Amino acid sequence: MSTPPLSGRAALVTGGGVGIGAAIARALAEAGASVVVTYRTHVPDDDVLAALGRGGGKPLAVQVDATSEPEVRRAVDAAVDHLGRLDVLVNNVGGLVGRATLAELDLERWRTVLAVNLDSMFLFTHHAVNHLPRHESGRVINVASLAGHTGGHPGALAYATAKAGVLGFTRALATELGPQGITANALAPGFIEATPFHDTFTTPESKARTVAGIPLGRPGRPDDVAGAVRWLASDDAAFVSGAVIDINGAQHFH
Repeated sequence: MSTPPLSGRAALVTGGGVGIGAAIARALAEAGASVVVTYRTHVPDDDVLAALGRGGGKPLAVQVDATSEPEVRRAVDAAVDHLGRLDVLVNNVGGLVGRATLAELDLERWRTVLAVNLDSMFLFTHHAVNHLPRHESGRVINVASLAGHTGGHPGALAYATAKAGVLGFTRALATELGPQGITANALAPGFIEATPFHDTFTTPESKARTVAGIPLGRPGRPDDVAGAVRWLASDDAAFVSGAVIDINGAQHFH
């Protein structure tokens, strides 16, 4: 029986309790990695916890406000203590927070959206990076969005701005960490069904219109994103860094 591709690796997935984050955590665990997840309000369900404990260890899910530096530091330390090492950081925390046009946005909401999507990514990366191994096995994988390319749907101004920032953060990080043998890449999912994002902020009519415009003819699924993360975390992607992988069924081109 072949050795799983991520056997012996350890990963921290932020926002891993539900949706895309939960699918990523399961995929990494199924590929042989030991995985810890963080969450804020969406507690991981039994399916996720079972995946995290598949190696026989006790699963760990850490509740954290990802915009609070003391809490992020505590979460990273807890993950490293639990795993014994850290090879892969998946920055999945993020969200629209609420739809608001330029006229409706105030400074407080603007700063909240940027904090949820960018401050969280900076903080986890800042506190985790010194734990990552050098010599081509350290990985930082950031979850951006198609909105970072296109500007998103109406009311996504702050969110699209933040996700565009994720792309710049990733490219700069890849350049900075490259000499240490650590890669940094981003994923830009399009319409991914069965996630709190669209269940909360997208109407059924808008969902139908969006899916009708996807050339592959179906919505994305959390596992579509998780498969890309699994590959980026593997040795097969050792020379891939600073890349943005679009996961949208060719929607970006229409």
